[in-house]
Amino acid sequence: MYTPPAFRDDDKQSLTATIRATRLATLVTATAEGPLATPLPLLFDANEGEHGVIYGHVAKANPQWRVPQLGDGLAIFMGPDAYVTPAWYQTKQETGKVVPTWNYVAVHAHGPIEFFEDADRLLEVVTRLTNLHEGERIAPWSVSDAPADFIQSQLRGIVGLRIPITRLEGKRKMSQNRNAADRAGVVSGLAASERASDREVAPLIPS
Repeated sequence: MYTPPAFRDDDKQSLTATIRATRLATLVTATAEGPLATPLPLLFDANEGEHGVIYGHVAKANPQWRVPQLGDGLAIFMGPDAYVTPAWYQTKQETGKVVPTWNYVAVHAHGPIEFFEDADRLLEVVTRLTNLHEGERIAPWSVSDAPADFIQSQLRGIVGLRIPITRLEGKRKMSQNRNAADRAGVVSGLAASERASDREVAPLIPS
């Protein structure tokens, strides 16, 4: 990921917060046939290894787990993002020398991928993922709510994955390269937007 110094995020707490907040990531593997990518909900365990471990699963019919990989895998976690119009910049009024851009947060997690079919490990991963995403519900659904034989049949249709993270790359592009007046204009514009995703970005821009 190309990351100019102004946008580099090396803070481990910030990086892991983005990973935890991202509900759907993208798993990318390089192969002799070209890159393969799958959108997936992934689970981050900070208690394993130096940088943590990622768990998830893919459909057994998905060829990504069967095709030999070239090097490490990559999990892409995208945080809040928003289009930024030049109309919000004070500099537009002064010189007109401005162009549109996009503000966003991204974390790339690199590491070797282990795919596995062990039923007990799969059940653990599925249960942890379910508990993570059901945890905020008033009446959360549990894997144990379904018949055990049904769950076992579903497990036979998936393959687990484990990625011990060897390297984390973080990028937080939030108008840091603009002057204070331009950043204030961006905050004001995003905060007034009808799009909830724009309003989520507004407070992330430094004053």
